[in-house]
Amino acid sequence: MNYQAIAGELTIYTAAVEKQQLKEFLDTDDDLEVNLSQVSELDSAGLQVLILLKREATQRNKKLRYSMHSKAVLEILEMCNMTAAFGDQVVLT
Repeated sequence: MNYQAIAGELTIYTAAVEKQQLKEFLDTDDDLEVNLSQVSELDSAGLQVLILLKREATQRNKKLRYSMHSKAVLEILEMCNMTAAFGDQVVLT
C-alpha cells in the first residue's frame, strides 16, 4: 500500500497543484491511502479534488482510502452531507 499526506490548505488556490500530484499518486499502486490529518482548510474546490480522485481510482479499479480526517475536512463533509459518501471510516471526536 502506498501512502500520501496532504498538508495545509486544499482550496481553490492549491487545488490545481494538489490535483496533479494526487493523480500522479494514483499511478503508484493499486492500494492507496491519503492522510488528511494536516489539512488546515478545505473549500468546495478542494472537495471536488477529493471527489475526482476517488472517482478516478474507482474507474481504474484501485482501492483509495482517505484517513485521519482533520477538523476542517470533517466540517466541510458534514456541511455538504458527504461524511459517508466516500465510504471511508471517519472517526468523529
